[in-house]
Amino acid sequence: MASVLTVPVAAQQKAAPSLDIRALSTKAELVSGGDVLLQIDGPANLTAKSLRVMVNGKDESAAFKPAPGSMGLVGLVTGLNVGSNSIQASMRGSKATAQLTVVNHPITGPVLYSPHQTPFICETQAVGLGAPLDADCSANTKVEYFYRSTSVGVGGGPQGDLAAADNANGFGGGRGAQPNPFKPLDPNAPRPTDIAMTMTTEGKTVPYIVRREMGTINRAIYSIAFLHEPGTPLPSPWNTSTAWNGRLVYTFGGGVAWGYHQGRTIGGLNGNRGNLEDGQYGDYPVAKGFALAGSSLNVFGTYANDVVSAESMMMVKEHFIEEFGPIKWTIGSGRSGGSMQQHMIANNYPGLLDAIVPTASFADVMTFQTSMLDCELLDHAMTTSKQPFTTEQKTAVAGYSHWDYCTNNKLRYAGVASDINCDANTVPPSMRFDPVSKPDGVRCTYQDAYVAVYGKDAKTGFARRPFDNVGVQYGLGAFNAGRINFNQFLDINRLAGGYDVNGNIIAARMTADQDALRIAYESGRVNDGAHGLSMIPVIDMRPYTEGPGGNVHDTFDGVIAGNRINAAGGGNRISRVYEESVPLFRAQDDNLEILDKWLAAVAADTAPGTQREKVLRDKPAGLADSCFTAKLEEIKDPAKCKAMFPVYGNPRIVAGGPATADIFKCELKPIDKSDYKRPVTDAQLAQLRAVFPQGVCDYAKKGVMQRPAAGTWQSFPPSPAATTR
Repeated sequence: MASVLTVPVAAQQKAAPSLDIRALSTKAELVSGGDVLLQIDGPANLTAKSLRVMVNGKDESAAFKPAPGSMGLVGLVTGLNVGSNSIQASMRGSKATAQLTVVNHPITGPVLYSPHQTPFICETQAVGLGAPLDADCSANTKVEYFYRSTSVGVGGGPQGDLAAADNANGFGGGRGAQPNPFKPLDPNAPRPTDIAMTMTTEGKTVPYIVRREMGTINRAIYSIAFLHEPGTPLPSPWNTSTAWNGRLVYTFGGGVAWGYHQGRTIGGLNGNRGNLEDGQYGDYPVAKGFALAGSSLNVFGTYANDVVSAESMMMVKEHFIEEFGPIKWTIGSGRSGGSMQQHMIANNYPGLLDAIVPTASFADVMTFQTSMLDCELLDHAMTTSKQPFTTEQKTAVAGYSHWDYCTNNKLRYAGVASDINCDANTVPPSMRFDPVSKPDGVRCTYQDAYVAVYGKDAKTGFARRPFDNVGVQYGLGAFNAGRINFNQFLDINRLAGGYDVNGNIIAARMTADQDALRIAYESGRVNDGAHGLSMIPVIDMRPYTEGPGGNVHDTFDGVIAGNRINAAGGGNRISRVYEESVPLFRAQDDNLEILDKWLAAVAADTAPGTQREKVLRDKPAGLADSCFTAKLEEIKDPAKCKAMFPVYGNPRIVAGGPATADIFKCELKPIDKSDYKRPVTDAQLAQLRAVFPQGVCDYAKKGVMQRPAAGTWQSFPPSPAATTR
């Protein structure tokens, strides 16, 4: 199993002998940067001397030669034109031919999401790449070396062989305020005497020296790091490496924000460790021989647009493969907003990720945003009501473990106000929308961040909005359980209201734009888990953070993600819940090892079967949903785990919504007395009908416009360069 996006193109006729051309570094129609790594397969007597390759009429045959593990010939074709390029292959002394059209895009993008978001603030100087070279925030590529020092350790333990010391001394993540064990290395100077050694997954003991490359791709700042000793050959498509194990850990950063700047953090990497450590695994991947990569547009705290994140990842991986060779498999890493990216990219752009370890999971951005919108409306309703509400009653209405969840997060993440959700550090007030003084200013909302997906509302000129709460009976479950009385239930729903186009709370409920709602489902912004996500191993890691304080990473959002995967067949996802006090790296290192072995088994499985069938049958024996104590004792009894780590809900669950949380506008039905488990009078029913003149949600039916995604590998707006398939 190789983590490359291969697109076989057969010869025009399947007569023997024949030639095939494959794009190894990306899909042939999604090439960027003017180059592409190709493989040409043919009969047994095909050689570099007998192959002829013409690129736009120019002979590029010399670029092709044998490569390790390849039965064909591999070549890096450079100098491609922006747009369509013709690749023609033939074999001397044979009638065998093949052709391939390659569509090339600028290294600055866009490829999948067009046009680029503007304005766009450059931040190359903040990460040491100097002033930007152009309006696309480009910077010169910078390569530096670092080494792990034996004199700067963690916990004071011996530092000679880090592979042996990883678990004992905490190498592999969560170092935080500990001294930085990495030091700069001058590749042209004599080697320092304090260079540590490390053992890779392949059992090779090598100097712990890391090559880090930073530059810009797709307007994002990227970083690629892996073990490499200066003076030895770098890995390439034609040369294997002693230290790199052929695998990639791709990191995604958390948060939720709406863009307009390049970003100062890179994926889920630790900037205070020179981007040489992952925020979850620490230096464990690099120490074990994995490559570690990410980009600043793979950080949802910079720009929470999963299409742009997928686009950026695709382009960074393409560059990696063209420079260092094909990747055996790619494992995703990231928590919170990083988990959203993993779930959505794995499902909508299969092939980019071969396995994922989402931590503190959310299924997608839209699901998360809906809860934040509901929180603010509930807070508004219960604050303006003349009915008194205790904290316990507010908690019962919201569905979370504590009302703090809503009060702590409603304004931070609501994502509907056009100005207050802009990044205060990078998007100054002078740039932001104001209906009077700055009507053309930037709008920091969910829908405006996805304007190429949703399109614009002809009436407002702003992006169409898919959010809706018409008919939602907030607090229904709390009323039926006797947690609130009828007058409180009535007042919550009478006063909840909705949002206008600029995010102001108004008395009327919020009505979704029908086209936006349809697009949300068809485009995959509502993550159904039924496409690529159903075909890869998933280990969901959940630090248990429920309780007072309002930590935004509630357990139920991870359950939603799991419920959707299970609805699509399941079996490929493992849930692991941990005491919050457990250091993240101690759990994550184990998860990475499990996934690596799982993927190795899938790659070695030559028996008939689909990718999903192989993933299911090659799952490691004994691997099952479980929870862990503070001492990392594993418990596989579901009842015990449920008692130790209770799962709560959210406002739509309390209102009667499904556990998959995938109905964003409900079908309506008349007020029905049987829905209320406590006595209600005819007069009270009349009051409810006045609050809900159109009716209330009928969650026994599918949602309005609810449908499967139209396919994978969609581009926005749809274009011939990246078609749905």
